[in-house]
This record gives sequence, structure tokens and C-alpha cells, in this order.
Amino acid sequence: MGGGIAQVVAASGRRVSLHDPYPGAVDRGLAAMRKSLARLDADVDATLALVGPVDDLVAADLMIEAIVEDPAAKEELFRRADAVLPPEAILASNTSSIPITSLAAATGRPDRVVGMHFFNPVPVLNLVEVIRGLETSDETAAAILELARDLGKTPAEARDLPGFVSNRILMPFINEAAYALLEGVATPEDIDTIAKLGFAHPMGPLALADLIGLDTCVAIMDVLHEGLGDPKYAPCPLLRQYAQAGRLGRKSGRGFHDYT
Repeated sequence: MGGGIAQVVAASGRRVSLHDPYPGAVDRGLAAMRKSLARLDADVDATLALVGPVDDLVAADLMIEAIVEDPAAKEELFRRADAVLPPEAILASNTSSIPITSLAAATGRPDRVVGMHFFNPVPVLNLVEVIRGLETSDETAAAILELARDLGKTPAEARDLPGFVSNRILMPFINEAAYALLEGVATPEDIDTIAKLGFAHPMGPLALADLIGLDTCVAIMDVLHEGLGDPKYAPCPLLRQYAQAGRLGRKSGRGFHDYT
């Protein structure tokens, strides 16, 4: 996600500093960007020339965070960003479920914290979900809406409740597909085929979960369950078991489907 976001921002002519603390992650991101830009028939070298790897957070007009879907990790990053970036900079999160207000509370600039939720693959999908925290200013929201449009995306606003709109709808869909598998209603292939052809979706819910990452799906479901207090949002036991076993989807080579 981070690499995809960096790609679309750089493709708009803006300079991007790309940081990831995990060894090799930035190099893999740049390689993925090169392949993606070539597929899109874009100017690969000119776009990548605007992306600069950095060893840590640096001063910028905007930070877009796309780290692991863990509230404590995100809050710590926002505290660090608040100390490093200029006071007028906007701090945005690509979180798919964690309340923006809680991230804003970790900073001294809650009026300049906002949700900017892209969808995967970022260079292809046009939607950006924009979420205002309790204290997000009109100016901050307007700046992010304008940026999204300038990136060629279509922004849509959502209230700051767990899961916002997209994952409040999507995750129970994926979760119910996992229950259908757990209960032996159908095979993973048939569950996905029925959803694809019956609902005219580009991919089935289990394949989509594999693309998102089963660990991320569990984390989002946990946020929904805790934040909304409704047992219907509890992760399917099979979904949690697969995540615990390291069957995370495409990134590990195996999830509901086998990618080896």
C-alpha cells in the first residue's frame, strides 16, 4: 500500500520520501512501482526520480501513514511525526478501521490529522475514503479532498466510526465467506466463483481476503468488534486460525488459496 500511494503521488509530479524500517521493504516497493508504472505505460524513470528513500521520518507538507493495522503502533508513529514534521503539515492515515480521533489525540495538532484511505491496488482503484476526526478542520479535509482529486481519485467522506463505510460492509462479507468454508458449505474456489459471477465482483471474498492479508482482516474485525460492541463483527475462528498459522494470503504464499 505504501509503495502504491508513493507511486500515485509521484505520478502527479510531487516529490515523495519513502520510509519503511523493515530491511529491503523500500527496495521491494520501488521494484513493484517500476513494474506497475511499466504496465500502466507511464514514464517510469521520471516518476521514480521523484521518489527518494529515507532512513526515518523527514520534514514534509504531508505524511501518509500506511503501517500495520495496530492502534498502538500507529499512535506511536503519529507522536513521532508530530515532533518531526512542521506544525502546518497534515498527518494522514491510510488506516482501514482505526478511529482517526484516537490517532489525532496522540499529537498536538488534532485539527491537522485526517484519514486518507486508499484501496488496493492503489494505482488502479479510484476510491479514496476521507475520514474526519472529531477535531479535523474544514481546511484539512478540503486539502485532502482536493489532493485526492488531483491524484486522479474519487474521494468520498465517511464519519469517524470503526471501519468507516468500506470495511464495515466488506469485512462481514469476507467473514461470512470464511464461515461458509468453515461449515463446509462449499470449497474456497466455489465460494469465490459464486460471489464473482453472482454479484459481478472482480474477485471473490476469500481471494480478496488473501490480497488484503488475513492478519489485516482479523485486525480490522477486532477493531469493529471492540469499537461497535456487536458480536456479529467477531472474526470467524477459521480466519483467526489461518492468521495464527501464518497463512496470511498472497504475501505468505498461502491463505484461503495456495499461491506457491
